[in-house]
Amino acid sequence: MAIERRKDNKKRVLKEGEYQRANGTFEFKWRDKIGKRHSVYAKTLDELREKELDILRDTLDGINVDVKNLTINDLYAKWKTLKKGLKDNTFSNYKYSYEQFVEPKFGRIKLTDLKRTDVRAFYNYLADERHIKVNSIDCIHTVLHQVLELAVEDDYLRYNPADNALKELRRAHNDDNEKRRALTLKEQQIFEDFLASSPRYAHWLPIFTVMLWTGMRVGELTGLRWEDVNFEENTISVNHTLVYFSRGKQNGCTFAVNTPKTEAGKRTIPMLPKVKEAFLKEKAYQEEVGICCKAEVDGFSDFIFVNRFGNVQHQGTLNKALKRIIRDCNYELLDKSGGKEITTLPNFSNHSLRHTFTTRMCEAGVNIKAMQDILGHADVETTLGIYADATKDLKSKEMIGFEEYFKSLTEEESE
Repeated sequence: MAIERRKDNKKRVLKEGEYQRANGTFEFKWRDKIGKRHSVYAKTLDELREKELDILRDTLDGINVDVKNLTINDLYAKWKTLKKGLKDNTFSNYKYSYEQFVEPKFGRIKLTDLKRTDVRAFYNYLADERHIKVNSIDCIHTVLHQVLELAVEDDYLRYNPADNALKELRRAHNDDNEKRRALTLKEQQIFEDFLASSPRYAHWLPIFTVMLWTGMRVGELTGLRWEDVNFEENTISVNHTLVYFSRGKQNGCTFAVNTPKTEAGKRTIPMLPKVKEAFLKEKAYQEEVGICCKAEVDGFSDFIFVNRFGNVQHQGTLNKALKRIIRDCNYELLDKSGGKEITTLPNFSNHSLRHTFTTRMCEAGVNIKAMQDILGHADVETTLGIYADATKDLKSKEMIGFEEYFKSLTEEESE
Protein backbone atom coordinates (compact mmCIF):
# COMPACT_ATOMS: atom_id res chain seq x y z
CA MET A 1 0.00 0.00 0.00
CA ALA A 2 1.46 3.40 -1.06
CA ILE A 3 2.26 5.87 1.69
CA GLU A 4 0.27 9.05 1.36
CA ARG A 5 2.56 12.11 1.36
CA ARG A 6 1.73 15.26 3.25
CA LYS A 7 0.41 18.14 1.14
CA ASP A 8 -0.15 21.84 1.66
CA ASN A 9 -3.47 23.63 1.22
CA LYS A 10 -2.76 23.92 -2.53
CA LYS A 11 -2.35 20.12 -2.81
CA ARG A 12 1.42 20.40 -3.35
CA VAL A 13 3.40 17.46 -2.00
CA LEU A 14 5.65 18.43 0.89
CA LYS A 15 9.14 16.99 1.18
CA GLU A 16 10.54 15.37 4.29
CA GLY A 17 10.96 17.97 7.03
CA GLU A 18 8.55 20.42 5.38
CA TYR A 19 5.37 21.44 7.19
CA GLN A 20 2.57 23.90 6.65
CA ARG A 21 1.58 25.66 9.85
CA ALA A 22 -1.96 26.51 10.96
CA ASN A 23 -1.53 30.17 9.93
CA GLY A 24 -0.60 29.14 6.36
CA THR A 25 3.17 29.77 6.64
CA PHE A 26 5.77 27.04 6.18
CA GLU A 27 8.44 25.43 8.33
CA PHE A 28 11.41 23.19 7.60
CA LYS A 29 12.86 21.05 10.39
CA TRP A 30 16.16 19.20 10.36
CA ARG A 31 18.95 17.92 12.61
CA ASP A 32 22.59 18.94 12.35
CA LYS A 33 25.53 16.51 12.41
CA ILE A 34 25.43 16.23 16.22
CA GLY A 35 21.68 15.63 16.29
CA LYS A 36 20.56 19.09 17.38
CA ARG A 37 17.16 20.21 16.05
CA HIS A 38 16.80 23.35 13.92
CA SER A 39 13.95 25.11 12.13
CA VAL A 40 13.51 27.82 9.53
CA TYR A 41 10.29 29.56 8.51
CA ALA A 42 8.94 31.19 5.37
CA LYS A 43 5.72 32.75 4.12
CA THR A 44 5.61 30.66 0.94
CA LEU A 45 6.74 27.19 -0.06
CA ASP A 46 9.04 28.57 -2.76
CA GLU A 47 10.76 30.83 -0.25
CA LEU A 48 11.12 27.92 2.17
CA ARG A 49 12.78 25.76 -0.47
CA GLU A 50 15.27 28.50 -1.28
CA LYS A 51 16.23 28.48 2.38
CA GLU A 52 16.51 24.70 2.26
CA LEU A 53 19.02 25.02 -0.59
CA ASP A 54 21.05 27.46 1.51
CA ILE A 55 20.98 25.00 4.41
CA LEU A 56 22.12 22.20 2.09
CA ARG A 57 25.00 24.30 0.77
CA ASP A 58 26.01 25.28 4.31
CA THR A 59 25.88 21.64 5.40
CA LEU A 60 28.03 20.51 2.47
CA ASP A 61 30.51 23.32 3.18
CA GLY A 62 30.52 22.52 6.89
CA ILE A 63 28.99 25.88 7.86
CA ASN A 64 27.73 25.98 11.45
CA VAL A 65 24.01 26.72 11.40
CA ASP A 66 23.76 27.39 15.12
CA VAL A 67 24.35 31.08 14.59
CA LYS A 68 20.83 32.49 14.54
CA ASN A 69 21.37 35.21 17.18
CA LEU A 70 25.15 35.57 17.02
CA THR A 71 26.24 39.17 16.35
CA ILE A 72 29.51 40.74 15.23
CA ASN A 73 29.98 42.03 18.78
CA ASP A 74 29.70 38.46 20.11
CA LEU A 75 32.58 37.48 17.87
CA TYR A 76 34.55 40.55 18.91
CA ALA A 77 34.32 39.43 22.54
CA LYS A 78 35.81 36.09 21.47
CA TRP A 79 38.50 37.81 19.37
CA LYS A 80 39.68 39.80 22.41
CA THR A 81 40.30 36.61 24.37
CA LEU A 82 42.10 34.85 21.51
CA LYS A 83 44.26 37.66 20.08
CA LYS A 84 47.85 37.26 21.24
CA GLY A 85 51.25 38.61 20.32
CA LEU A 86 50.33 42.29 19.97
CA LYS A 87 52.06 45.11 21.80
CA ASP A 88 49.90 46.68 24.52
CA ASN A 89 49.48 49.98 22.70
CA THR A 90 48.63 48.27 19.39
CA PHE A 91 46.02 46.06 21.07
CA SER A 92 44.57 49.07 22.92
CA ASN A 93 44.34 51.06 19.68
CA TYR A 94 42.57 48.14 17.97
CA LYS A 95 40.06 47.86 20.81
CA TYR A 96 39.50 51.61 20.84
CA SER A 97 38.85 51.64 17.07
CA TYR A 98 36.31 48.82 17.30
CA GLU A 99 34.50 49.98 20.43
CA GLN A 100 34.34 53.60 19.27
CA PHE A 101 33.09 53.02 15.72
CA VAL A 102 31.87 49.43 15.22
CA GLU A 103 30.36 48.28 18.50
CA PRO A 104 27.57 50.87 19.00
CA LYS A 105 25.56 50.06 15.85
CA PHE A 106 27.26 48.02 13.15
CA GLY A 107 28.48 45.45 15.67
CA ARG A 108 24.88 44.57 16.58
CA ILE A 109 24.19 43.09 13.13
CA LYS A 110 23.58 39.35 13.18
CA LEU A 111 26.02 37.25 11.21
CA THR A 112 23.15 35.61 9.35
CA ASP A 113 22.13 39.03 8.00
CA LEU A 114 25.59 40.34 7.13
CA LYS A 115 26.51 40.90 3.46
CA ARG A 116 29.52 42.36 1.65
CA THR A 117 27.46 45.39 0.74
CA ASP A 118 26.81 46.07 4.45
CA VAL A 119 30.54 46.37 5.15
CA ARG A 120 31.03 48.58 2.10
CA ALA A 121 28.13 50.81 3.16
CA PHE A 122 29.54 51.02 6.71
CA TYR A 123 32.96 52.17 5.45
CA ASN A 124 31.33 54.72 3.14
CA TYR A 125 29.29 56.01 6.10
CA LEU A 126 32.47 56.46 8.15
CA ALA A 127 34.20 58.30 5.31
CA ASP A 128 31.32 60.39 3.95
CA GLU A 129 29.22 61.17 7.02
CA ARG A 130 31.59 60.81 9.95
CA HIS A 131 34.42 62.37 7.88
CA ILE A 132 36.94 59.81 9.10
CA LYS A 133 40.13 59.61 7.05
CA VAL A 134 40.73 56.46 5.03
CA ASN A 135 43.92 55.76 6.99
CA SER A 136 41.88 55.72 10.21
CA ILE A 137 39.30 53.43 8.63
CA ASP A 138 42.23 51.18 7.78
CA CYS A 139 42.73 50.55 11.53
CA ILE A 140 39.01 49.84 12.00
CA HIS A 141 39.11 47.47 9.04
CA THR A 142 42.08 45.58 10.48
CA VAL A 143 40.08 44.64 13.57
CA LEU A 144 36.75 44.03 11.85
CA HIS A 145 38.34 41.80 9.22
CA GLN A 146 40.07 39.72 11.91
CA VAL A 147 36.82 39.42 13.88
CA LEU A 148 34.86 38.26 10.84
CA GLU A 149 37.68 35.88 9.90
CA LEU A 150 36.92 34.07 13.16
CA ALA A 151 33.40 33.48 11.85
CA VAL A 152 34.87 31.85 8.75
CA GLU A 153 37.28 29.74 10.80
CA ASP A 154 34.46 28.59 13.10
CA ASP A 155 32.19 27.75 10.12
CA TYR A 156 29.65 30.46 10.84
CA LEU A 157 30.28 32.18 7.49
CA ARG A 158 31.30 30.82 4.10
CA TYR A 159 33.45 33.89 3.29
CA ASN A 160 34.67 37.04 5.00
CA PRO A 161 32.32 39.93 4.06
CA ALA A 162 35.12 42.43 4.75
CA ASP A 163 37.42 41.00 2.07
CA ASN A 164 38.58 43.76 -0.32
CA ALA A 165 36.25 46.31 1.34
CA LEU A 166 39.08 48.66 2.27
CA LYS A 167 40.68 48.36 -1.17
CA GLU A 168 37.35 49.33 -2.76
CA LEU A 169 37.04 52.29 -0.38
CA ARG A 170 40.52 53.53 -1.29
CA ARG A 171 39.68 53.38 -4.99
CA ALA A 172 36.44 55.26 -4.42
CA HIS A 173 38.08 57.95 -2.25
CA ASN A 174 41.27 58.74 -4.14
CA ASP A 175 41.32 62.30 -2.82
CA ASP A 176 41.53 61.00 0.77
CA ASN A 177 44.51 58.80 0.00
CA GLU A 178 47.00 61.34 -1.25
CA LYS A 179 50.58 60.48 -0.44
CA ARG A 180 52.52 62.81 1.81
CA ARG A 181 54.60 65.21 -0.23
CA ALA A 182 58.20 65.87 0.67
CA LEU A 183 59.44 69.43 0.89
CA THR A 184 61.33 70.68 -2.13
CA LEU A 185 64.92 71.74 -1.51
CA LYS A 186 63.88 75.40 -1.64
CA GLU A 187 61.01 74.83 0.82
CA GLN A 188 63.34 72.97 3.16
CA GLN A 189 65.85 75.83 3.07
CA ILE A 190 63.09 78.36 3.80
CA PHE A 191 61.92 76.24 6.76
CA GLU A 192 65.39 75.80 8.26
CA ASP A 193 66.37 79.47 7.69
CA PHE A 194 63.20 80.70 9.38
CA LEU A 195 63.75 78.50 12.45
CA ALA A 196 67.36 79.60 12.72
CA SER A 197 66.49 83.32 12.53
CA SER A 198 63.27 83.39 14.55
CA PRO A 199 63.69 84.27 18.26
CA ARG A 200 60.24 82.83 18.93
CA TYR A 201 60.81 79.44 17.26
CA ALA A 202 64.60 78.95 17.46
CA HIS A 203 64.21 76.42 20.30
CA TRP A 204 62.41 74.09 17.85
CA LEU A 205 65.36 74.10 15.43
CA PRO A 206 67.32 71.18 16.99
CA ILE A 207 64.49 68.62 17.03
CA PHE A 208 63.27 69.44 13.51
CA THR A 209 66.85 69.49 12.20
CA VAL A 210 67.46 65.99 13.56
CA MET A 211 64.17 64.85 12.06
CA LEU A 212 65.07 66.38 8.68
CA TRP A 213 68.58 64.97 8.50
CA THR A 214 68.16 61.47 9.98
CA GLY A 215 64.76 60.36 8.62
CA MET A 216 63.86 59.01 12.05
CA ARG A 217 60.22 58.32 12.85
CA VAL A 218 58.68 60.70 15.36
CA GLY A 219 58.40 58.08 18.11
CA GLU A 220 62.01 57.06 17.59
CA LEU A 221 63.15 60.67 17.89
CA THR A 222 61.07 61.62 20.93
CA GLY A 223 62.21 58.42 22.64
CA LEU A 224 65.89 59.10 21.97
CA ARG A 225 68.15 59.25 25.05
CA TRP A 226 71.56 60.85 25.44
CA GLU A 227 73.11 57.41 25.82
CA ASP A 228 71.81 56.51 22.34
CA VAL A 229 74.00 59.22 20.76
CA ASN A 230 77.72 58.52 20.32
CA PHE A 231 79.55 61.81 19.72
CA GLU A 232 82.93 60.09 19.30
CA GLU A 233 81.84 57.69 16.56
CA ASN A 234 79.15 60.09 15.24
CA THR A 235 76.37 57.52 15.30
CA ILE A 236 72.80 57.32 16.60
CA SER A 237 71.46 54.02 17.94
CA VAL A 238 67.75 53.47 17.25
CA ASN A 239 66.62 50.65 19.54
CA HIS A 240 63.17 51.64 20.84
CA THR A 241 60.25 53.94 20.14
CA LEU A 242 58.09 56.15 22.35
CA VAL A 243 54.34 55.66 21.90
CA TYR A 244 51.25 57.34 23.32
CA PHE A 245 48.13 55.21 23.52
CA SER A 246 44.86 54.57 25.30
CA ARG A 247 44.80 51.99 28.09
CA GLY A 248 41.01 51.95 28.03
CA LYS A 249 38.15 54.24 28.94
CA GLN A 250 38.90 54.17 32.67
CA ASN A 251 42.71 54.27 32.57
CA GLY A 252 43.11 57.09 30.03
CA CYS A 253 46.11 57.66 27.76
CA THR A 254 49.76 57.23 28.64
CA PHE A 255 53.27 57.00 27.21
CA ALA A 256 55.08 53.69 26.80
CA VAL A 257 58.33 52.46 25.31
CA ASN A 258 58.19 49.73 22.69
CA THR A 259 60.82 47.84 20.79
CA PRO A 260 60.67 48.45 17.02
CA LYS A 261 58.00 46.42 15.18
CA THR A 262 60.67 44.64 13.11
CA GLU A 263 64.35 43.83 13.50
CA ALA A 264 65.06 46.28 10.67
CA GLY A 265 63.79 49.03 12.97
CA LYS A 266 66.82 48.48 15.21
CA ARG A 267 69.61 50.29 13.43
CA THR A 268 72.55 52.65 13.69
CA ILE A 269 72.29 55.93 11.78
CA PRO A 270 75.38 57.94 10.76
CA MET A 271 75.30 61.34 12.48
CA LEU A 272 75.90 64.17 10.02
CA PRO A 273 77.76 67.28 11.28
CA LYS A 274 74.51 69.30 11.04
CA VAL A 275 72.77 66.74 13.29
CA LYS A 276 75.62 66.69 15.81
CA GLU A 277 75.46 70.47 15.99
CA ALA A 278 71.69 70.26 16.61
CA PHE A 279 72.16 67.88 19.56
CA LEU A 280 74.79 70.15 21.11
CA LYS A 281 72.53 73.19 20.62
CA GLU A 282 69.70 71.37 22.40
CA LYS A 283 71.97 70.48 25.31
CA ALA A 284 73.23 74.07 25.60
CA TYR A 285 69.68 75.49 25.39
CA GLN A 286 68.40 73.21 28.17
CA GLU A 287 71.34 74.11 30.41
CA GLU A 288 70.81 77.81 29.74
CA VAL A 289 67.09 77.84 30.65
CA GLY A 290 67.32 75.20 33.37
CA ILE A 291 65.41 72.38 31.72
CA CYS A 292 66.22 68.79 32.63
CA CYS A 293 64.50 65.49 31.92
CA LYS A 294 62.15 64.46 34.74
CA ALA A 295 60.32 61.76 32.79
CA GLU A 296 60.71 58.03 33.26
CA VAL A 297 58.79 55.72 30.92
CA ASP A 298 58.96 51.95 31.39
CA GLY A 299 62.39 52.29 33.01
CA PHE A 300 63.74 54.62 30.30
CA SER A 301 64.91 58.12 31.26
CA ASP A 302 67.37 60.87 30.28
CA PHE A 303 65.41 61.65 27.09
CA ILE A 304 67.02 64.25 24.83
CA PHE A 305 63.99 66.19 23.63
CA VAL A 306 61.74 67.25 26.51
CA ASN A 307 59.31 70.11 27.04
CA ARG A 308 59.78 72.97 29.48
CA PHE A 309 58.41 70.81 32.30
CA GLY A 310 60.96 68.07 31.65
CA ASN A 311 58.40 65.67 30.20
CA VAL A 312 58.78 63.79 26.92
CA GLN A 313 57.52 65.48 23.77
CA HIS A 314 54.13 64.49 22.34
CA GLN A 315 53.75 64.02 18.58
CA GLY A 316 50.62 66.16 18.61
CA THR A 317 52.54 69.02 20.24
CA LEU A 318 55.17 68.87 17.50
CA ASN A 319 52.55 68.95 14.75
CA LYS A 320 50.85 71.94 16.38
CA ALA A 321 54.20 73.70 16.59
CA LEU A 322 54.75 73.02 12.88
CA LYS A 323 51.40 74.60 12.02
CA ARG A 324 52.33 77.79 13.89
CA ILE A 325 55.81 77.85 12.35
CA ILE A 326 54.43 77.40 8.82
CA ARG A 327 51.82 80.12 9.38
CA ASP A 328 54.23 82.72 10.77
CA CYS A 329 56.95 81.88 8.25
CA ASN A 330 54.54 82.41 5.35
CA TYR A 331 53.29 85.72 6.81
CA GLU A 332 56.88 86.90 7.06
CA LEU A 333 57.60 85.85 3.46
CA LEU A 334 54.47 87.60 2.17
CA ASP A 335 55.25 90.79 4.08
CA LYS A 336 58.71 90.91 2.48
CA SER A 337 57.53 89.96 -1.02
CA GLY A 338 56.04 93.30 -1.97
CA GLY A 339 53.22 91.52 -3.76
CA LYS A 340 55.53 89.41 -5.96
CA GLU A 341 55.00 85.69 -6.59
CA ILE A 342 57.08 83.79 -4.06
CA THR A 343 57.56 80.27 -2.70
CA THR A 344 55.80 79.67 0.60
CA LEU A 345 55.70 76.64 2.86
CA PRO A 346 52.97 74.04 2.24
CA ASN A 347 51.13 72.39 5.09
CA PHE A 348 53.14 69.40 6.25
CA SER A 349 53.51 67.15 9.29
CA ASN A 350 56.33 65.48 11.20
CA HIS A 351 56.20 62.45 8.95
CA SER A 352 56.65 64.67 5.88
CA LEU A 353 60.14 65.45 7.17
CA ARG A 354 61.01 61.75 6.98
CA HIS A 355 59.86 61.75 3.34
CA THR A 356 61.90 64.89 2.77
CA PHE A 357 65.06 63.20 4.08
CA THR A 358 64.38 60.23 1.80
CA THR A 359 63.96 62.57 -1.18
CA ARG A 360 67.26 64.31 -0.44
CA MET A 361 68.99 60.89 -0.33
CA CYS A 362 67.43 60.00 -3.69
CA GLU A 363 68.61 63.28 -5.20
CA ALA A 364 72.10 62.59 -3.88
CA GLY A 365 72.12 59.13 -5.48
CA VAL A 366 72.36 57.16 -2.21
CA ASN A 367 72.32 53.38 -2.70
CA ILE A 368 68.86 51.80 -2.24
CA LYS A 369 70.15 49.22 0.26
CA ALA A 370 71.81 51.94 2.33
CA MET A 371 68.58 53.94 2.25
CA GLN A 372 66.63 50.90 3.46
CA ASP A 373 69.01 50.40 6.39
CA ILE A 374 69.03 54.08 7.39
CA LEU A 375 65.23 54.37 7.22
CA GLY A 376 64.66 51.05 9.03
CA HIS A 377 62.40 49.50 6.39
CA ALA A 378 61.89 45.76 6.82
CA ASP A 379 60.88 45.40 3.16
CA VAL A 380 62.93 46.96 0.36
CA GLU A 381 59.67 47.36 -1.60
CA THR A 382 58.69 50.12 0.84
CA THR A 383 61.95 51.93 0.11
CA LEU A 384 61.55 51.42 -3.63
CA GLY A 385 58.01 52.83 -3.50
CA ILE A 386 59.19 56.02 -1.80
CA TYR A 387 62.21 56.15 -4.13
CA ALA A 388 59.94 56.00 -7.19
CA ASP A 389 57.84 58.91 -5.92
CA ALA A 390 60.83 60.94 -4.81
CA THR A 391 62.65 60.63 -8.15
CA LYS A 392 59.59 61.37 -10.30
CA ASP A 393 60.12 65.15 -10.20
CA LEU A 394 63.87 64.70 -10.45
CA LYS A 395 63.47 62.69 -13.67
CA SER A 396 61.17 65.34 -15.12
CA LYS A 397 63.76 68.05 -14.44
CA GLU A 398 66.49 65.90 -15.98
CA MET A 399 64.40 65.42 -19.13
CA ILE A 400 63.77 69.17 -19.37
CA GLY A 401 67.52 69.75 -19.19
CA PHE A 402 68.03 67.01 -21.76
CA GLU A 403 65.56 68.71 -24.12
CA GLU A 404 67.16 72.13 -23.63
CA TYR A 405 70.60 70.66 -24.34
CA PHE A 406 69.53 69.30 -27.72
CA LYS A 407 67.63 72.49 -28.47
CA SER A 408 70.82 74.49 -27.99
CA LEU A 409 72.69 72.10 -30.32
CA THR A 410 70.03 72.60 -33.00
CA GLU A 411 70.27 76.37 -32.66
CA GLU A 412 74.06 76.25 -33.07
CA GLU A 413 73.79 74.19 -36.24
CA SER A 414 71.24 76.60 -37.74
CA GLU A 415 73.62 79.49 -37.14
